[in-house]
Amino acid sequence: MASTDTAPTLVKEQPGGPGGPGGSSDVSAGLDALDTVQARRVPLGEVLRTKALPPLLGLLLVLAVWQGAYSLEVTSTYKLPSPADVWDSLIGLWEAGTLFSIIWTSVWRGISGFLVAVAIGTPIGLLVARVKPVRAALGPVLSGLQSLPSVAWVPAAVIWLGINDSMMYAVILLGAVPSIANGLVAGIDQVPPLFLRAGRTLGATGLTNARHILLPAALPGYLAGLKQGWAFSWRSLMAAELVASSPDLGLGLGRFLENQRESASMSGVLLGIILILVVGIAIDLLLFTPVERRVLRNRGLVGAGK
Repeated sequence: MASTDTAPTLVKEQPGGPGGPGGSSDVSAGLDALDTVQARRVPLGEVLRTKALPPLLGLLLVLAVWQGAYSLEVTSTYKLPSPADVWDSLIGLWEAGTLFSIIWTSVWRGISGFLVAVAIGTPIGLLVARVKPVRAALGPVLSGLQSLPSVAWVPAAVIWLGINDSMMYAVILLGAVPSIANGLVAGIDQVPPLFLRAGRTLGATGLTNARHILLPAALPGYLAGLKQGWAFSWRSLMAAELVASSPDLGLGLGRFLENQRESASMSGVLLGIILILVVGIAIDLLLFTPVERRVLRNRGLVGAGK
């Protein structure tokens, strides 16, 4: 009588089989591990040691060299005041109650002008990057404008608009818009064609394509253009404030620097330079660096703890 036993037969999987060591499940697990960014909380001590300590040591080194040059009388104290003299000038502004008003006047102009430059430069960059006739016509113009020193626009802006806030914003726009547009063009040029084909397959065309495909894919290059655009905005504003003088404009950092030069106060001049430098660095660290770090982290280009 034939056996009717239907018990399943155990099959021993080979080492290279689907379930064995080195099988497809292990390969998939390995790929998932590679794609997964391990998040960890960075201890405060490590943050201070790696992020805060190096700039602090660099600052102390600069101050030490500065104080050493002053003590050795490398040049006259009229030309090179001590760090303490510059500190006294800062305290004088603080006690007079004008320090923050001077800084805010320039910061407000710089940020508001930069935002307008972003609103203008972004569509220009999209047009130049995606429309060949526009690129052939405006591409060289944008590159030439980006290389033109911002201070060159100040005399023309004064004649066109007079000495007022409109002149200031015109100089900012002429300095920042080409940089923002060129940054976006460079970012779009690096977008893989496969992304564009996939977007068209899914029905993304026109503004939808720009919003959901082009801008997200070109974001690293676009951010680089925005950072450079802010630098151009800040430098353009300082050039305009240095050259143009009017009671209606108020007292910004550039005008404060020029006033100190006219009064032959070298400590005030150095204080103005330091304040301009600090504001520019602060905007970059507080605004652009976190956004850039987040974008790179989301794309797996930096660790989650950085």
